[in-house]
Amino acid sequence: MTKEYKQKKIAAIHDLSGYGRCSLTVAIPVISALKVQCCPVPTSILSNHTGFPTCFFDDYTEKMPLYLEQWKKLNLDFDGIFTGFLGSADQIEIVADMIRDFKTAKTLVIIDPIMGDDGKTYQTYTKELCSRMKTLVESGDIVTPNLTEACILTGRQYRQDNWTRKELTDMAEDIISMGPHSAVITGVREGTFITNVVAKKSSKVQFIRTLKAGGNRPGTGDVFSSIVAAQSVKGVSLQKSVKTAADFVKQSILVSDQLNVPTENGVCFEEILSLLIRQ
Repeated sequence: MTKEYKQKKIAAIHDLSGYGRCSLTVAIPVISALKVQCCPVPTSILSNHTGFPTCFFDDYTEKMPLYLEQWKKLNLDFDGIFTGFLGSADQIEIVADMIRDFKTAKTLVIIDPIMGDDGKTYQTYTKELCSRMKTLVESGDIVTPNLTEACILTGRQYRQDNWTRKELTDMAEDIISMGPHSAVITGVREGTFITNVVAKKSSKVQFIRTLKAGGNRPGTGDVFSSIVAAQSVKGVSLQKSVKTAADFVKQSILVSDQLNVPTENGVCFEEILSLLIRQ
């Protein structure tokens, strides 16, 4: 009998925005390009992301437990559970239950604690929701907050730049102390560089720098965390995964600028997806 090929699988818990390149419309192709099966768990359905003047929104909170119940009946298992944007405190509880139900010894839990950017929380994120996000971070193996989210998690005052390496080290270690094995603080500005702070338990904090390119675009964090999630379940080191993610995001921004893609349309990563396929 031919042995079944055990392809790596990630359950990706994100919203589905039909237009604008973010969340699941990023995670599915990026994770698939890295030869990992992406199994979506939609938290909400949007016609387009909220950076546009108008959008259709359908909350999936009540449907999520019914959706996941079928997976439990099928005895499905995953190499990774990867969370993104969550729209309510109830969804955080549902995801926490999912982690308890589906996590096995082989399962990596990757938490992207999406709460805000540029020093501000997103409109849907209340103080209660941010507080509950901390409890979800405790259950993660790898956590990938941006600088704003790292400040929220650790109770620090946000500032755009001029962070010392000691301050960043202390912040990353504070996140590790919450429970996760590893933390990556993304998008720290250091002059002409963007720095990602990589911390692991019982290891020296590392700083991975990439030359800054272009302006801010929606969905770049989703591209970054999707690459880290897929590479990590395949056993690639966190440092190498972060370097791959940072380089790919940079190239995606450059291509998008060259093609005059409107900022609200995110990054035109499809043009260079072959770079990931060759990984």
